[in-house]
Amino acid sequence: MDSQYTVLVVDDDPGILAYLESLLSLDGYRVMTAESGEQALARLNNGVAPDVVVLDVMMPGMDGLATLRHLRDRDPELPVIMLSGVGRTATVVEAMRAGAYDYIDKSFEAEELKLALEKALDRRRLVQEIRELRSQLAEQEQLDPIVGVSPTLQAMKDLLDSVADTDVTVLIEGESGVGKELAARRLHTKSARRRGRWVKVNCAALPPDLLESELFGYEKGAFTGAQKRKLGKFEYADGGTIFLDEIGEMGLPLQAKLLQVLQDREFCRVGGNEPVRVDVRIVCATNRDLRKAVEDKEFREDLYYRLNVVNVRIPPLRERREDIPLLTRYFLHKYVEKYGRGPSEVSDALMAYFLSYDWPGNVRELENLVKRLVILNDERFLFSEFRAKNVTPASPAAVPVAPADPLDQIEIGEKPGEVISLKEIARSAALQAERRMIAAVLRQTNWNRRKAAQLLDISYKTLLYKIRECGLEPN
Repeated sequence: MDSQYTVLVVDDDPGILAYLESLLSLDGYRVMTAESGEQALARLNNGVAPDVVVLDVMMPGMDGLATLRHLRDRDPELPVIMLSGVGRTATVVEAMRAGAYDYIDKSFEAEELKLALEKALDRRRLVQEIRELRSQLAEQEQLDPIVGVSPTLQAMKDLLDSVADTDVTVLIEGESGVGKELAARRLHTKSARRRGRWVKVNCAALPPDLLESELFGYEKGAFTGAQKRKLGKFEYADGGTIFLDEIGEMGLPLQAKLLQVLQDREFCRVGGNEPVRVDVRIVCATNRDLRKAVEDKEFREDLYYRLNVVNVRIPPLRERREDIPLLTRYFLHKYVEKYGRGPSEVSDALMAYFLSYDWPGNVRELENLVKRLVILNDERFLFSEFRAKNVTPASPAAVPVAPADPLDQIEIGEKPGEVISLKEIARSAALQAERRMIAAVLRQTNWNRRKAAQLLDISYKTLLYKIRECGLEPN
């Protein structure tokens, strides 16, 4: 049994405690003991976190059943195996009703207790995995969508969706802040692995030796301080997706080990010789030019081609300025709802600066700026910042419009030369622009009307009315 598991044994008999501590320690468990229910609860208050508890029923003071109820109140998922020399059916029934996982008489054989512990730990692992998966799914539901209607961004999303349900390796390239992790998440959530784990590793955040242990794990005794085996991120992601961010920062020796995983789907833990097989999809991202890194001998050419089966480039925000108003509205809605304060919209004067600024930090910079705007609820500081950066506001004529479908053509009359008032021209243009925007947002959200209504900052009922009014329907 792996020594990572901690067993708390609670019994008022020192002889039983000594026997169980010796028995379970030899089997690889970390054993903690307590001579009473009160002492057991005190140990938990002091930070002891057992994976399973072996608890005597008959104890002076707080008996086993009372202790069990306290344990269940603290952690309803903690498995507790009741242990007693009293073989009364009523006691067994009461313990099981109180939430005990199992019940063993003190005349047990050693293998009987070991088997009960293994089953309890299997259940504990399963419950934790289910909880973690639920948490991941909830987190994915709350993730920011990839917001934008520009042709370049739409083409990028279409490419992601076309390869999502395969196991092909994907390399995502783009400047810092463009949303590479969102793109990688989209691949995972739209794939057959979406119920598996999503594991992110930033290759630039750790030195090479620690990164190797983080990715591939290590065996007990592999180095000073390695007191027990540790599973790496690749094993943890088995059945799911591992996202290697900033892959260009990985050192050459570790690149060779990653290449082996890509080729053979197996590796050895640090300090080990036994191959470990994994079933995991690998998605990588970088803000570096890996082709140049290959030329400069800083990145393995064979690894580059293994990673770059499908290349996804996320355009910087300055190349898709038509997405800035929609992104601004999205972040405004997000943070006004979060903080309960801030403006409902950005003034035309401030938007003119937004549209002309080059956004070196891309979408992340825009989000942070809008967040500050909501918190301070005052545009004036932003005007000062843009002027200090010598940003010239865009003129209305310079505001880019995403070329889309024939909806872009504003038809002002049915017959050549037909006279129509300026008021009707303006109304027609506004209606067609509104229809084009609603259609684009619906496409972006895969016709999720509630998400589209949120992005458009209108009520769900209003959106349904406008969909009918515009004659829109899914392709």
